[in-house]
Amino acid sequence: MKVLYISIAVFLTDQISKLAVKGFSIPFLNFNWEGMHYGQSINVLGEFFRITYVENPGMAFGFEVSVIQKLFLSLFTLVAAIAIFYYLYRSKDAGLALRVGLALILGGALGNLVDRTFYGVIFGYAPLFYGKVVDFLQFEFWDFTLFGHTYETWPIFNFADTAVSVGVGVILVFHREKKPELADSDKITSDDKNNHSPQPDILENDENSNRKKISV
Repeated sequence: MKVLYISIAVFLTDQISKLAVKGFSIPFLNFNWEGMHYGQSINVLGEFFRITYVENPGMAFGFEVSVIQKLFLSLFTLVAAIAIFYYLYRSKDAGLALRVGLALILGGALGNLVDRTFYGVIFGYAPLFYGKVVDFLQFEFWDFTLFGHTYETWPIFNFADTAVSVGVGVILVFHREKKPELADSDKITSDDKNNHSPQPDILENDENSNRKKISV
């Protein structure tokens, strides 16, 4: 269960960073944070790394989907998040790499799920499950083609996307299936077989004695 702290940390980091970029207000506290203007870009490491505020109506890394696909994606993410949480809660003996990877995926999935599910309602531009995901991390590399689209820069993403990608990588690289241990009864049976199996020295002595009898 301790790995769920990773999910919580990812979720909070993702949502706080998104609200800092998008802006928000708390009326009863008379608090208003302007955030960035849509499309505004701030250089962090020259033109290599920038904070650029955009909103993605589709999947991670800017992949577009239809209205029906968006609803399916939101519902699928919700079901997957519940399944991952249940697995982490019940499977305490699973490998550390698997649990850490799933915890990262869970935190990232919940972060983007909140955007899709509630941001449209909270900010008043779309019904439930049809909100847009806030993206802002932009890295300049070289022109490349991915799934038929040519990009002049890496698709703008967020911390949730990063957590999901890192989580998948951790599972693929570091997770190894544990070999099932023999039960006590199986161990005893195996030991008995080893104890009762004839030793090579004994067999060799028996063969020599038989040869002597024949020669006599």
